[in-house]
Amino acid sequence: MKVLNIPSGGPFLVWALAVQLGLCGRGVFSTDSTKACKLFPESDSERKVLSRLEPLAQKNFTAETKNTDEHYTYVFQLCGDAGGVPGAGLIQVDSKKPDKPTVVGVYNSTQAIGGSDWVMLIYRNGDKYDGHCNKEFRKAIIMISCNREVDMGQMKVILEDRDRVQDCFYLFELDSSEVCPPIPSQISTGSIILIIGVCLLAVYLIGGFLYQRLIVGAKGMEQFPNYAFWVEVGNLTADGCDFVCRSRNREEPPAYRGVATEPLEEEPEERDDHLLPM
Repeated sequence: MKVLNIPSGGPFLVWALAVQLGLCGRGVFSTDSTKACKLFPESDSERKVLSRLEPLAQKNFTAETKNTDEHYTYVFQLCGDAGGVPGAGLIQVDSKKPDKPTVVGVYNSTQAIGGSDWVMLIYRNGDKYDGHCNKEFRKAIIMISCNREVDMGQMKVILEDRDRVQDCFYLFELDSSEVCPPIPSQISTGSIILIIGVCLLAVYLIGGFLYQRLIVGAKGMEQFPNYAFWVEVGNLTADGCDFVCRSRNREEPPAYRGVATEPLEEEPEERDDHLLPM
């Protein structure tokens, strides 16, 4: 047997280890609760349907029927002992014989059928009928429907069909949000990217403005973050737009104009003879 060497701070480490083991244990039991149900035959698709009901496991659901002569209480548990009766998935308790419950179905013989927003759970091999249905084994059908307003609703007795020769059943109804399909996102991927981009741009502008004004002490347009860079980008963009959109050929040399060939008017020669002494 190995001995754990616990360093300084040992009590805290032991406590942390105990918490981790407890959480792991809870996770194992919570994910393995529906595995107590036995499927015949075993099917990956039905096992996946059962996994959708995992949050409902290990909980008792009750329903009652009252007539003039009969008063029954039904107890259902998903993949567990209903009412503490070993192996029973759903039991019927007669008010006249509360100590002798009737097993309607066992979770060792389970069938699970699922749709987009419902799951039908079938427990077979319950106690035999006394004088109905050719004394066959009882069978319970629990219809679990989507209802986003409740996590686990109240179970209801819908029907006990025993007026036939064979294939009789008890039908129950239960509402739960656990079988509801996930709500698809109403926002497209492009919209999400656009929203993220706008948020990042807003953070950049507001943060840069505050930094330039409060830290750097800039005034006017200089408060705009990276003002010189964006001015240069704007000039380059304008040059590029001018280069692409203008129709004038920039490689054409400038037009040459010759010098006019008209004779220049000669200025009259100034004579200074009149300045000489006579």
